[in-house]
Amino acid sequence: MTVSQTNFAWATLLEVGPADGGRRRLHDRLARALRTAIRDGRLAEGAAVPPSRALAEELGCSRWVVTEAYGQLVAEGYLCARVGSATRVSWSPDTAQPRSRATRAPARPPIRYDLAPGLPDLRAFPRRRWTDAVRAVTGSAVHYDLGLPDPAGHAELRTTLAQYLRRSRGADAHDGSVSVCASVTDGLVRTCRALRAEGIADLAVEDPGWGRLRDAATSAGLRVHLVPVDQDGLRVDDLAGTPARAVVVGAAHQFPTGTVLSPARRARLVRWAREVDGFVVEDDYDAEFRYDRHPVAVMQGMDPGRVFLLGSVSKTLSPALGLGWSVAPASMTPVLRAANPVAAAPPVLDQLALATFIDRGWYDAHLRAARRRFRTRRDLLVRTLGEQVPQGRVAGTAAGLHILLHLPDDTDTAGAVRAAAAAGLRLADLDDYRTNRPAERALVLGYGNIGDTEIPPAVTLLSEALRTPTASRAGAAP
Repeated sequence: MTVSQTNFAWATLLEVGPADGGRRRLHDRLARALRTAIRDGRLAEGAAVPPSRALAEELGCSRWVVTEAYGQLVAEGYLCARVGSATRVSWSPDTAQPRSRATRAPARPPIRYDLAPGLPDLRAFPRRRWTDAVRAVTGSAVHYDLGLPDPAGHAELRTTLAQYLRRSRGADAHDGSVSVCASVTDGLVRTCRALRAEGIADLAVEDPGWGRLRDAATSAGLRVHLVPVDQDGLRVDDLAGTPARAVVVGAAHQFPTGTVLSPARRARLVRWAREVDGFVVEDDYDAEFRYDRHPVAVMQGMDPGRVFLLGSVSKTLSPALGLGWSVAPASMTPVLRAANPVAAAPPVLDQLALATFIDRGWYDAHLRAARRRFRTRRDLLVRTLGEQVPQGRVAGTAAGLHILLHLPDDTDTAGAVRAAAAAGLRLADLDDYRTNRPAERALVLGYGNIGDTEIPPAVTLLSEALRTPTASRAGAAP
């Protein structure tokens, strides 16, 4: 039973009813009203009913009426009274009428190991320093910081982000061009609305790519066109065959292939944007994690008048913080904000906490530690895959928090994902991220949110899933 002093049933509507010609006494009517509230679920199991004196004052009756009603419900099993504690509800429809075995939904097997992409190491979230940052800004925030937030974001965080992006990502950013948002997806929705307001109705996206980016574009009213990706990134020449005047690209680390947009294609993409009087939307989602070569600067620095830059802390700290940013071309900043008049900025204290976290050097320290940890984990995953899944070929290992595991063409990757899930292992099929599905089979394996000691048993389950009859297609012709 839940015991919570915040769970008092003070505001529950009790329909005590009229006197009924004296045939039902007040304490009987009160007991019936409480019993009905409990049976209807308005008073949940564990909820504390008000003290008898307080309820009597509320109802304008004697305390004896309330104690008699409570006593009746205790005798019936609806309430539980303990000395020194509040009287609480001890009955619920679920405990009184358990569902039959035939109607109970089958339980899903628990996920023991998570090799799906999309999350950082949530175990390593810097709780103490983030708490210190929140405590510091809560104590130092001036009174007007506690009012309605600026839709563009707090000026202090916008200044801090502009400085950080200039020194760490080579961006051409200043506080006037930075807007604070909740995530990359949120930033893309706002950007797409601004593009639509400028008369741009068609947007190109990478294939394969993150499905939520396509959803964000269509939700803003844009038509989406798919452009393939190869070993050098987005095939820029294929853009000419679409009516798009804007394109979303993961230049530093494409998801899910892990490719880096080559220098020649970067330059070609910027020229394309100028030729069509359009824009590039750069998704810089996990560029902080590079292991085998130096970080690649953002495209936005090449032409800040044609490139939007989107980023967040979802892959570096946690998506639970709901903090991201966009850097817009100067000509589009007023359009961006006018096209999103009701877009809500993240909570001000959280914004100030992130600014403090960055300004004190804690963010850089966290990233340095994370890079060392992820490099070690990536090496362990690649080595273990080589030992237990020798038929696989690993790619996209140089950066980010995921790799591709290419498998023989006769592998049923969807069947392997289902078999792994039944064994408690979460995987992702490359087919889930692409519209055009060639014969090439591959799994997208994330290593951000899994412990080092969990990798060997997780790969063992993966190997077993690939050996299931459906996944291995043992009857396929050689």
